[in-house]
Amino acid sequence: MVKLIHTLADHGDDVNCCAFSSSLLATCSLDKTIRLYFLSDFTELPHSPLKFHTYAVHCCCFSPSGHILASCSTDGTTVLWNTQNGQTLAVMEQPSGSPVRVCRFSPDSTWVVSGAADGTAVLWNAQSYKLHRCGSVKDGSLVSCAFSPDGNLFVTGSSCGDLTVWEDTMRCLHSEKAHDLGITCCDFSSQPVSDGEQDLQCFRLASCGQDCQIKIWVVSFSHILGFELKYKSTLSGHSAPVLACAFSHNGQMLVSGSVDKSVIVYDINTENILHVLTQHTRYVTTCAFAPNILLLATGSMDKTVNIWQFDPETLCQASSTEYQLKLFTEDWSEDDVSTWLCAQDLKDLVGIFKMNNIDGRELLNLTKESLADDLKIDSLGLRSKVLRKIEELRTKVKTLSSEIPDEFICPITRELMQDPVIASDGYSYEKEAMENWISKKKRTSPMTNLLLPSAVLTPNRTLKMAINRWLETHQK
Repeated sequence: MVKLIHTLADHGDDVNCCAFSSSLLATCSLDKTIRLYFLSDFTELPHSPLKFHTYAVHCCCFSPSGHILASCSTDGTTVLWNTQNGQTLAVMEQPSGSPVRVCRFSPDSTWVVSGAADGTAVLWNAQSYKLHRCGSVKDGSLVSCAFSPDGNLFVTGSSCGDLTVWEDTMRCLHSEKAHDLGITCCDFSSQPVSDGEQDLQCFRLASCGQDCQIKIWVVSFSHILGFELKYKSTLSGHSAPVLACAFSHNGQMLVSGSVDKSVIVYDINTENILHVLTQHTRYVTTCAFAPNILLLATGSMDKTVNIWQFDPETLCQASSTEYQLKLFTEDWSEDDVSTWLCAQDLKDLVGIFKMNNIDGRELLNLTKESLADDLKIDSLGLRSKVLRKIEELRTKVKTLSSEIPDEFICPITRELMQDPVIASDGYSYEKEAMENWISKKKRTSPMTNLLLPSAVLTPNRTLKMAINRWLETHQK
């Protein structure tokens, strides 16, 4: 079930885009402003609205850390904002002066792409704010853009209906007609697709357009086999042009918004429709899932943004067939525990576990006494089933932990790396751990104890892909 929990009605004109960080919601509008809201209670930040653009703001997006917001406008600029105080960090002008329709950060925050009405795509350095490279499509305006989760490439969609795939060097890898009447939006799933090839990294891509269709593609890329874009399927349900689409953070759901004023939520594995939401009174122009909680935002030409909340059962429907177990259960959030309960056919306990704030660490510490005395689970059979499932989880995690290749373990934390980086000593570390090491200790190598030549940390994408492949293989 999905319920409408809040409606934001602060914009004075059409809402064009909405985006989430882990703690904030951003919206932008034809009224030339960007507004920021706390996710905790949906109150507006003191420095909101953000005002700089002289014409309509078409798109806004957060950097992966959430500390920076990018916005772009008909005025031909892409602006970077400090989300903590609302100050402008940079104003990047499209070389041609053409209206900018879309902007996106790369997954490692190195780049910002801006796409314009004249078909130009500019790759900006997100640290120096300088133009790095520029390219263009043959026909039409660029209206959509999405980076692959590994950051090796990005896709743009044009008003002529072409999907164009670019390397981060701005070399065009591929272009093909995807929607006859024009593309309106595209988005990558964050979850890789299994393909059996050792060196092949595959991701789902969704695109939608004026032809009333949503298409699912599989994008694969390797340095040996090169690039391939495969059409997979078409999702039905809308009766008018589809203006927006977005994957959920876990990659199990896809949401779309349309000129028919409806919002449709799909289970991406079965491609069945989970929900049809019809609260908006005019075209639905934008939709976005929150990264860490079960929230969906939808924006419309009716000048409102609706906030929807999913109950855990919806998450169970969308993820039970391909639930991805995080290796370290101690890191599970309460929502992760809810998903696990559903996958074990224990969804009736979700409410009890939520009420008692049971996260991954608490889950592994549960005993028959705590289930009976603290959680008040009266049924002996049900308590026994929960304990049996928890013991299976402990055994699986213990087995997996003993099999982790040494090169996947951070030398500082001695845990599996999630965001590996290469330091100037040539060794790889967990990013957060190494940043803390450098900030709190002398600038020496954790491995050699010698002085580090530089404090620069470079994302180790190859290692991250290898870890993801290992996890995918061992978590089935």
